[in-house]
Amino acid sequence: MPTRLDDLPRCGADDRPALTFKDETLTYGELNRRVARAAAGLRRLGLRRGERVVVYVEKRLEAVVALFAVSAAGGVVVPVNPVFKARQVEHVLADCAAAVVITTAERHRTLSATPTVRHVVLIGEVDDEPGVTGWADLCPTDLCSADGSPVRDGVIDVDVAAIFYTSGSTGGPKGVVLSHRNLLAGAASVAEYLEHTADDVVLAVLPLSFDAGFSQLTTSFLAGAHVVLVNYLLPREVVRLCARHGVTALTCVPPLWLQLAGVAWPEEATRRLRYFANTGGRMPGPTLTRLRGLFPLARPFLMYGLTEAFRSTYLDPAEVDRRPDSIGRAIPNAEVLVVRPDGTPCDPGEHGEIVHRGALVALGYWNDPERTAERYRPYPPGASELAVWSGDVAYRDDEGFLYFVGRTDDMIKTSGYRVSPAEIEEAAYATGLVGEAVAFGVPDDALGQHVVLAVNGPCDVETLLKALAVDLPKYMLPRRVEVLPELPRSGNGKFDRTELRRRCT
Repeated sequence: MPTRLDDLPRCGADDRPALTFKDETLTYGELNRRVARAAAGLRRLGLRRGERVVVYVEKRLEAVVALFAVSAAGGVVVPVNPVFKARQVEHVLADCAAAVVITTAERHRTLSATPTVRHVVLIGEVDDEPGVTGWADLCPTDLCSADGSPVRDGVIDVDVAAIFYTSGSTGGPKGVVLSHRNLLAGAASVAEYLEHTADDVVLAVLPLSFDAGFSQLTTSFLAGAHVVLVNYLLPREVVRLCARHGVTALTCVPPLWLQLAGVAWPEEATRRLRYFANTGGRMPGPTLTRLRGLFPLARPFLMYGLTEAFRSTYLDPAEVDRRPDSIGRAIPNAEVLVVRPDGTPCDPGEHGEIVHRGALVALGYWNDPERTAERYRPYPPGASELAVWSGDVAYRDDEGFLYFVGRTDDMIKTSGYRVSPAEIEEAAYATGLVGEAVAFGVPDDALGQHVVLAVNGPCDVETLLKALAVDLPKYMLPRRVEVLPELPRSGNGKFDRTELRRRCT
């Protein structure tokens, strides 16, 4: 049984395909040999147990090799979203006191020096300056041992394996610290309910710096499945790769599903699709209906999770017709509750905060004990075990199924009411008059906040508002509609509400 992150690629049969990017495919045997070579190279650079290595690379074979090689060398991997700009990356480098950076020459040229960084490893072209190593030099032809077996360094399952940086409500990105045990428990749990096998072909569309994107690697490798990497640009490229590789599993966030639902899917692209999954926000009802029509043989998995606990809930596909608005129940080996501020469980239908317990609960925020103490607190109150108090509002029904209401910091407070942006967005999608929609509140002296709805154009605002008035009470109606050529997204592909507020306030 795997006990460390770097054990996962060894779960697949040596001669089976493990990883594909463009026209190159690595078997599990080849992947493990490359990981071993890169780990040996990192050790030669002097990487010590527990030191942080930032991987700032677009999706490609070398990126995946690097992620697992850092673990095999005893380090802590810090995947950074390739769409991050220099200011965000430099924040991460300084915050985690990175010892090594693995990136490309083009990206490296945008970054300022960070005092803790001893070595830079460049994939591709190598700059002629001190402390810079080429990827080819890091991955020599000789293995770290005669048979390619790993060199153990004392790292155990409770040690830190990875730090995932996510957007914070204030300041720069915050680092969520995950142990080897967290990552392996998450891989086993998700692979179980998604029923991953060695016959699966998983198209990795999400960023590997996103917890759900990284989970596609861990769940696939645990099952010995085949992962196909793609740097998403256009919906038709996803369709083409599904057809070319016979993809069986596809997970996306709602903005991406909105785009994919609007293109043609020939039968050869969908015939092997076993499931499609949604994470990172509520799937609009019309979009789900459209996707189920496009993928008639695939089961829909509607999922909810937070980086602080890696994964949390999923809705059994058998329940989608009965309760399409539900985020389901806890994933295997986890308990997810809805509680009042004093920690007592909410009654059915009563709104409360989602609290996550179990082996997937992360270790806290890197270098931030104050924020850690706010989010990671005992449950039940007074117990020694720490749980994640998510800040997300939900309720459960009489059968224990959970329904997401909204994030505490996204909730709109207007006219004495607490309004979920998701409810307004769902009503906008139901009109059929918008392609993408994001609702949020802006300060209002009389109401506390008033509702603004941002949509991508073109859009007839008057017709949209009249249609919304049919389904929404007056206090939920947008005070104004902002029509933008494109809605901004965060590095993980989600709609960037903070940027929208800035533009529209």
